[in-house]
Amino acid sequence: MIKPLKVETFEHQEPIIYLPPSLKEGMLYSIQTVILGSKQCHAKCKPHPNGRNIISISSSLADELLIPKDIEKLFVFTLDEQLFLGPLIGIFTSGFSPFQVKPIGERSHFFSKLLSVQSSLGVISFVFGEKDIDWESGTVEGLFYTKQKWERRIVPLPNVIYDRLPNRRSEKRKTYQSIKEKLQKEYGIPWYNPGFFNKLDVFERLESDELAHPYLPETHAFQSFEQLERMIATHGYLYIKPKNGSLGNGIHRITYNRTTDSYYCRFRDSEDQNRLLRFPTLELLVNTLFKNGKLDRMILQQGISLLSVDQRPIDFRVHTNKNEDGEWQVSAIAAKIAGNGSVTTHVKSGGEVKSLTELFEDPTERKQYEEALKSAALDLSQSIERNMEGYIGEIGFDLGIDHAGSVWMFEANSKPGRSIFSNPQLRSFDYLTRKLSLSFGIYLTKMIAEEDKGLVR
Repeated sequence: MIKPLKVETFEHQEPIIYLPPSLKEGMLYSIQTVILGSKQCHAKCKPHPNGRNIISISSSLADELLIPKDIEKLFVFTLDEQLFLGPLIGIFTSGFSPFQVKPIGERSHFFSKLLSVQSSLGVISFVFGEKDIDWESGTVEGLFYTKQKWERRIVPLPNVIYDRLPNRRSEKRKTYQSIKEKLQKEYGIPWYNPGFFNKLDVFERLESDELAHPYLPETHAFQSFEQLERMIATHGYLYIKPKNGSLGNGIHRITYNRTTDSYYCRFRDSEDQNRLLRFPTLELLVNTLFKNGKLDRMILQQGISLLSVDQRPIDFRVHTNKNEDGEWQVSAIAAKIAGNGSVTTHVKSGGEVKSLTELFEDPTERKQYEEALKSAALDLSQSIERNMEGYIGEIGFDLGIDHAGSVWMFEANSKPGRSIFSNPQLRSFDYLTRKLSLSFGIYLTKMIAEEDKGLVR
């Protein structure tokens, strides 16, 4: 990958851009157009007169392209007679507030950290929402985070859009759907990581994929009591999960005890308390806990005897990202240990996050499990990409390892949470995942430009 170059502006009334002479001079002299996002301007492109390894842009060209101030570095690539700067990456979200210090509410801190990696990549990234687009001028009033503060600046429509909508509710709004369709179809702007995954839909799409199939536990939509009884008899216990749940909410574990001839259900109640209830029959359990057709919105998943610490089950969060070359790579792995009496490993249920080094003292054992998790995550990432629509740039997997060493996929998340990075041992992974989530925008920009043979909107 070409490293980003430092950038400066100089006063001049003509549209001129100087590039390092280390780039091929013949290529520079043939360039007629400079592009940033949806803006393109005719400009003179020349080797830097002082031989400096820097991009120098005339003030008139910078103003015409709407290049934001304080940009320190830029990535550049050429196609035919065009020079692409940036790229310009728009991060689309909702939930804005009127407060300057926290313009995106409690998520402002996350977005400030995400934008802070742009200089290392040479991209120009900003946050925007549906009300920030000026369709007549083809511009966006984006939120930028520079010098430890938020500022709004007008920039062209971006090269690519990174979807960071916070929940399914905002995603289903008609205004969001129409904006997304217009930007994709009328402006040809690729939109990556669109849509939260539906748990059942993911399993149904992957079950016939040879690469993914070995990692998939038996998973179905609820159909009958006989189905429940069969799965419990086959696997010892099962999980009942909401099809569109998140953060471990609504998950129940059902077990049958032959000694007491009773069914037990472990779950977290509405008051955030871990509960364990006993029922003489499965029918009574279902009628008590899943009233008003609630089971129709659930999936059933086989229980698996996982590795554990002090009888507390362990699962693993594994992040994968596509890099600037469009290739999947594992960007983070963390172990999550269930809290006492909890049905999930989530921190709010008493769970604990550890690095693999903290969990496995034996280096050989640690390496064995790490390689197994990486291999599974990369296989599953490729399978999901093949079987799901849209451009997918990152996935967060919840994986388990049984006592035989086999890896199982419990969930795949298109917008993975970041709670694991609160562990100081995982801070470097936090930075890497943020960097890769934007570097994928470089790959998409180049891919779309090549498909369009250099033509922009």
